[in-house]
Amino acid sequence: QVQLVESGGGLVQPGGSLRLSCAPSRISRIIFSRYTMNWYRQAPGKQRELVAAITSGGSTNYADSVKDRFTISRDNAKNTIYLQMNSLKPEDTAVYYCNAQDGSLGYWGQGTQLTVSS
Repeated sequence: QVQLVESGGGLVQPGGSLRLSCAPSRISRIIFSRYTMNWYRQAPGKQRELVAAITSGGSTNYADSVKDRFTISRDNAKNTIYLQMNSLKPEDTAVYYCNAQDGSLGYWGQGTQLTVSS
């Protein structure tokens, strides 16, 4: 059922940094280099929003709210994608989800919680 696994979430103070990782679950053999990979987040009472995306060709895109603070990257040798989050703000608090998308076919993880608070 669950094809992707996110890790790296936790509690961090405002201004701090954290790196999220996403990898296939133990039952999945998804090869990330074949997909557009995305990070989404959903804060309490808010709709899910796309935070960052990276295509199979390496092109990236970011939500305006995280530009210049977050960086999405992929390591094809490790079959892993990352979201480096710097200068974190309380408004970044959310559950972060990894997504692999190929047209209408998408795979998701269960999410990892990020809490930014002093």
